[in-house]
Amino acid sequence: MGLFKDYVSQTRKPEGVLGKLMLSGMNSGHAKLADWGMAHLPDLRPTRAADLGCGGGRNAGELLKRYPDAHVTAVDYSALSVEKAREYNKAMIDAGRCDVRQGDVSALDLPAAAFDLATAFETIYFWPGLERCFGQVANILKPGGAFLICNESDGTDATSQRFEKIIDGMKNYTAPEIEAALKAAGFSRVGTDHHPSKPWIAVIARK
Repeated sequence: MGLFKDYVSQTRKPEGVLGKLMLSGMNSGHAKLADWGMAHLPDLRPTRAADLGCGGGRNAGELLKRYPDAHVTAVDYSALSVEKAREYNKAMIDAGRCDVRQGDVSALDLPAAAFDLATAFETIYFWPGLERCFGQVANILKPGGAFLICNESDGTDATSQRFEKIIDGMKNYTAPEIEAALKAAGFSRVGTDHHPSKPWIAVIARK
């Protein structure tokens, strides 16, 4: 149980050997969930997008493919994740279309009202205070900008509740809790879709 707990705890902030193992599986392991979530993105033509809690960088890469005219900024507070995401998106970084930086979602060091789109895949479980962090996201979005949250858990399934007890600092949120925090943070329109057969949720908020 000790090693298992140490390993799954790497989902919060990957570090060291176990963190490298976790990151190596994140890009492929979360791909179906992320693609399902991205299918909910509204009709946008963003010039700037931010992927917050970018992990291994795969989702930032998908945003770059989806929006060929956009620049994508990927942010994670794990130095190891930043390294992996830079590796994954090296060609786009070299082309000037992507940058990956270390940062904290509770104090985003990004320009205000500069982004058309922000995304957060499998990450808000670890954000230190939803309303405060969502307020930071609202601040970097342009008026009318969109924020996509995609979670593997709707906060009620047994598996996620089990992991919440194992992983320090993890908190599973229900869709109503996420929606309430988004509205309190200044988002005007919020909608949630549940996967028909899994506890997956995709939440779209507009500033």
